[in-house]
Amino acid sequence: MKFSLALAALAGAVANAHYVFPDLLVNGQSTGEWKNVRQTENYQNNGPVTDVNSQAIRCYERAGRAQAETATVAAGSSVGFTARSAISHPGPLQFYMAKVPAGQSAATWDGSGQVWFKIFEEGPNIGSSLTWPSDGKTAVSVQLPRSLPSGEYLIRVEHIALHSAGSSGGAQFYISCGQINVTGGGSGNPSPLVSFPGAYRATDPGILINIYWPIPTSYTLPGPPVWRG
Repeated sequence: MKFSLALAALAGAVANAHYVFPDLLVNGQSTGEWKNVRQTENYQNNGPVTDVNSQAIRCYERAGRAQAETATVAAGSSVGFTARSAISHPGPLQFYMAKVPAGQSAATWDGSGQVWFKIFEEGPNIGSSLTWPSDGKTAVSVQLPRSLPSGEYLIRVEHIALHSAGSSGGAQFYISCGQINVTGGGSGNPSPLVSFPGAYRATDPGILINIYWPIPTSYTLPGPPVWRG
């Protein structure tokens, strides 16, 4: 009995160390859990994606989930996600977007193809150790580029936990995709475009890395450069 209780406590501790991004934020205001965010496979256990070649690396959405709604957001607005129960592992934070093709909707489009562009990346502060600005945060946000063309998009948040990334497959990806309709946009041309899966390799230096020893003197964020608009 004591052994079973210990295992249960350990499982709970592991789940609590993980996190999920369930709630879209628009200009700092919550829209409600899974209302404008596609419910992810880890919505109950908070577990990560570890295979960069899996379809889950795109949006990690749960099969059979209820269809999410699409939030209307003005270009230049702040858009983000809550983190439940706080970002608790060291690693970088990134945001991507993908424009929904003509004739399709954010509610049903799968986000496949070479359609994703990066709008934000946040690496470590480098010193006697690596420190990560996202550590402990319960919400993360980004400002949409003002030149972003109007239309429907998927917006993808990604936090990569690197505490076990010293061996291949050890990096943990925490991912969610929100659905937004951008209004008042501009004439920008987002680029470069990548696909998920396809944008990352398990051996990329920002994914396969020992962040503890020897202490890195630099860090290369995975994926394409940020589109600045």
